Amino acid sequence: MPETLPDDPVLLKQLLLSLHEQMSSKDKEMLAKDGQIERLREQNALLIQRLFGRKSEQSADPDSPQLAMFNEAESLAEPAPEAADDEVVEEVVAPTKHRGKRKPLPAELPRIEVVHELPEHELTCACGCRKQVIGEETSEQLEIVPMQIRVIRHIRKTYACKGCEAAPVTADKPAQLIEKSLASPSVLAMLLTTKYVDGLPLHRFEKVLSRHGIDLSRQTLARWVIQCGAQLQPLLNLLRDKLLDSPVIHCDETRVQVLKEPERDPSSQSWMWVQTGGPPDKPVILFDYSTSRAQEVPLRLLAGYRGYLMTDDYAGYNAVAAQSSVERLACWAHARRKFVEAQKVQPKGKTGRADVALGLINKLYGIERELKDADDAQRFDGRQQRSQAILAQLKSWLEKTQPQVTAQNALGKAVHYLASNWSRLVRYVEAGHLPIDNNAAERAIRPFVIGRKNWLFSDTPKGATASAQLYSLVETAKANGQEPYAWLRHVLERLPAVNSVEDYEALLPWNCAPAIPS
Repeated sequence: MPETLPDDPVLLKQLLLSLHEQMSSKDKEMLAKDGQIERLREQNALLIQRLFGRKSEQSADPDSPQLAMFNEAESLAEPAPEAADDEVVEEVVAPTKHRGKRKPLPAELPRIEVVHELPEHELTCACGCRKQVIGEETSEQLEIVPMQIRVIRHIRKTYACKGCEAAPVTADKPAQLIEKSLASPSVLAMLLTTKYVDGLPLHRFEKVLSRHGIDLSRQTLARWVIQCGAQLQPLLNLLRDKLLDSPVIHCDETRVQVLKEPERDPSSQSWMWVQTGGPPDKPVILFDYSTSRAQEVPLRLLAGYRGYLMTDDYAGYNAVAAQSSVERLACWAHARRKFVEAQKVQPKGKTGRADVALGLINKLYGIERELKDADDAQRFDGRQQRSQAILAQLKSWLEKTQPQVTAQNALGKAVHYLASNWSRLVRYVEAGHLPIDNNAAERAIRPFVIGRKNWLFSDTPKGATASAQLYSLVETAKANGQEPYAWLRHVLERLPAVNSVEDYEALLPWNCAPAIPS
């Protein structure tokens, strides 16, 4: 039985069937002697849960729906509410739904006024007088104009002197991001937005254009994407400098498949690494593509960093954490997940040790919710006064429980995970600005995971690298309150004229306020 259960439902089902078929009576007897039959029962229960149960456990933090997406951020559905108990409810009365006040349409949208007058025959009153306007009623309706495609013709006038034989002079055309290309900044901004914000694969955008009579192959679109990524690299360099100035950086990684990696099988797994940090008013989210998940990657990405590093317990971060300038934090959301799995395999209707641990962990999250709007100093005081006591209770429970459980079952694995990561888990109470979990990285990586479910893989390493570059830019723009299309168009229009570091800095998401095109 593998230590890690596969996420693919088909593989899970095959593994479940194989487990039943291979269990002979002699096997069962041997397993019983080795004390492993309980472990197999739990594995079986977890397989069934993966196949037929809810895909994510109830979050410890109601304000943080990402808590359920621990390592791969694969669980994208909102958790369904659980029943209070297992009894059958004979009569359910649906609560009365009250319609809330409709949110007004954004004030910055252009308005077209359509004035409605009474017909001429109704303007004369029964008394013979003509009715006068005494007021008006106004209502608004949203209108969407389908994508408009037009051609910009650049006409360059040529001048010559009739009085001499001087060579003719032709007017210059403004520098273009991609020279000798059909793509204007607006086209490139739309292309990047549909792929990296809306998750639309290039072949679908190709079909969208074809409906408007535009014949652009996905190969051409892919080439434009790669060229945009290369042109925008200076902005990414500035963003990385800002990230490395952060007091805390969150890191995570997820799989990505690249078909045409040199000297690698098309089915080989590569990795997309994400780092997020920066000041609260200037958040930065960076993606980086690599064929490797080895420790050399985070060593390269975080070279020269001094501060706190929040990760899961993956050993690939150990080399970074071993540096004297880096203090490693561990994620309570990951620790909680282990006990949720142990809770799922408990006998129904019985309270077990997993419930005790989850109760204490949920109290820690409850304190964090109450301190959500506090400043760092107030949060530090609250953690010292309240969270420390809960951690002491949990530590006492851990020391008592650890010798009594086996490392082979779900509860034993949860206890072992908690014990082995304890010193890093409790460090968040050292300061008010430190996070309790790695949910910031989970939220940052989610758009990539959603996009991957649509486009499935990258064709070439250059394409995967461009995806990392452009996800970094659009996600950082979104985190800073920018509308992605408007910001991309603003940047792409000005990028050809940039010739200094100051010019690049002026294009960063927190330094510009592009108008949303009408």
